[in-house]
Amino acid sequence: MDNFITLKDYDATIHREILDSLLRTNSETYDPQIVEICEDRAVSEMRSYLSKQYDCDAIFSARGTDRHQLILMFAIDITVYHIFCQHNPYKMSKIRQERYDRAIEWLKGVMNGDVTIDGAPTLPTDTLADNSRWQTQSDGVRPTML
Repeated sequence: MDNFITLKDYDATIHREILDSLLRTNSETYDPQIVEICEDRAVSEMRSYLSKQYDCDAIFSARGTDRHQLILMFAIDITVYHIFCQHNPYKMSKIRQERYDRAIEWLKGVMNGDVTIDGAPTLPTDTLADNSRWQTQSDGVRPTML
């Protein structure tokens, strides 16, 4: 499957041995789709926060160097958190929990308009107006009586 996140992207966030251990790559129960499932969950989670202002289809269809690096970093952090959760959520690494919490905090800031993502494609202006929490409109001008 052609994904926003590639296996090589994880190297900057988690050692391959740890990732392999979490995924049980040397075991009979190894399922190569676990990573893709966790990636899909992370992207869906991010879309729920970003879709109000940003063109998520353009963001998450980007590949290679066209991907927004900050969005990619947070997508990997969320994915690794989900991988840890399927392994043993009671022995969650503190750094993984902190990075997940930081990603969600950042996403909430983006959703609320307190944080902007420099260089990320935004939705068209009319769509942004429809997504605004402040909707104002008025009646047309009344004809004057002379």
